[in-house]
Amino acid sequence: MMIKKKLLLIATLFSLFIFSNCSKKSSPSPSPTPTPVIPVNDVDLWLTKGDQSVLLQKQTGILSFGTTLNSYPSIDVDANTTFQSMDGFGYTLTGGSAYLINRMGVGQSSALLTELFGNGINDIGINFLRISIGASDLSSTVFTYNDMPTGQTDPTLSNFSLSLDTVDLIPVLKQILAINPNIKILGSPWTAPVWMKDNGNSMGGSLQPQYYAAYANYFVKYIQKMQAKGIPIHSITVQNEPQHGGNNPSMVMSATEQANFVKNNLGPAFQAAGITTKIIIWDHNCDNPNYPISILNDAAAKTFIDGSAFHLYGGDISALTTVHNAHPDKNLYFTEQWTAANGSFDGDLKWHVKNVIIGSARNWSKVALEWNLANDPSYGPHTTGGCTECKGALTINGASFARNVSYYIVAHASKFVPAGSTRIASSLATNIPNVAFKTPAGKIVLIVENDAAASSVFNINYNGKWVLTSLAAGAVGTYIW
Repeated sequence: MMIKKKLLLIATLFSLFIFSNCSKKSSPSPSPTPTPVIPVNDVDLWLTKGDQSVLLQKQTGILSFGTTLNSYPSIDVDANTTFQSMDGFGYTLTGGSAYLINRMGVGQSSALLTELFGNGINDIGINFLRISIGASDLSSTVFTYNDMPTGQTDPTLSNFSLSLDTVDLIPVLKQILAINPNIKILGSPWTAPVWMKDNGNSMGGSLQPQYYAAYANYFVKYIQKMQAKGIPIHSITVQNEPQHGGNNPSMVMSATEQANFVKNNLGPAFQAAGITTKIIIWDHNCDNPNYPISILNDAAAKTFIDGSAFHLYGGDISALTTVHNAHPDKNLYFTEQWTAANGSFDGDLKWHVKNVIIGSARNWSKVALEWNLANDPSYGPHTTGGCTECKGALTINGASFARNVSYYIVAHASKFVPAGSTRIASSLATNIPNVAFKTPAGKIVLIVENDAAASSVFNINYNGKWVLTSLAAGAVGTYIW
């Protein structure tokens, strides 16, 4: 009986073992849930739209590099093909601009200057400024640093004084240098003192040859006295718009006259005084590249010249490449373009980004400068006979200010492309002009403008991978990776 019970127990345990194994085989455990693939953003996009619904805003969408083929046009970026190094992007700090900023109130002006010249997340990092040597037409009055009563002259420049600039311009420059000590400053004269000119007038007229030496010394004194006030002058142009004598102030100067002045007077005067400030010629429109080329063809003048400067009120931006090809050892600068009081935001955004920012850099310019930094609501201050419709990057009204289209035109470059960046190769596709840079930190920056009347979809190709993106009609995008 005991044996039967043991056999029954063994049979029962065996049955349970078999059942257990069969159950495991018939009901396998579920497979692990796959980990979802989270898209990684590889490219930051900062966007401005022509309808002003988006103004220099960082986008939140994901832009990832991949290898999936598509049929959209492409911008091919090649960091191994390099061109010129960049000095910066900015404006002219006119006398009128300095006047308005200096009267905003300490707190307001400090905050504004930090936004303009700082490198914080909310700043736009302007790193190049042009100023006038004496008055420009966007100063409240006409003056030079050596004005004399009618009929009197001062060849030794014993009455030279920066006093009028010590009121607004120099104090504002000192604040800017405290924010960005490395900013580069370019000085441009609108006229020589009238007693040096053949017409004795602030408008038009030419520099008399007997005063070439005195005028060269005028530049020397200017640079030395600005340096003594803590303001280094990186470069000067010999004459603003030397073929436009109708502004107030202004002065005309032929290519032959400019070449003679540089090689016989200005260059030797800088050399004798130990001044390293760069000498830049022309500083006028793209419709006459032969003017700077003819000066650079003069070997004696060329020795003292760093490069040529351009505006684009006439001609085509490709004129810069014409000059580069003739003298590839000399630098190029784009120093002025104004936006008009009656211009449209969308039209100016497209044209200026395409020509001033993208166009000048693609044609070898080391800088891209818009015209005046600021004006009041009536487009002042300006001289009698000066520009009455030049719209600044800012409209300053007492302690408050508004950002205009020129602010965004420059900011799309200055905020992301610091001095010392290098332009690199990027291909052109229909209706999407662009320019690319590599920054000293190794970032790639691509500025794109959609010149089409409709939205454009395109690829950005880099190192064998590409990202698909789009821009609305007339929009500007700065891509960083």
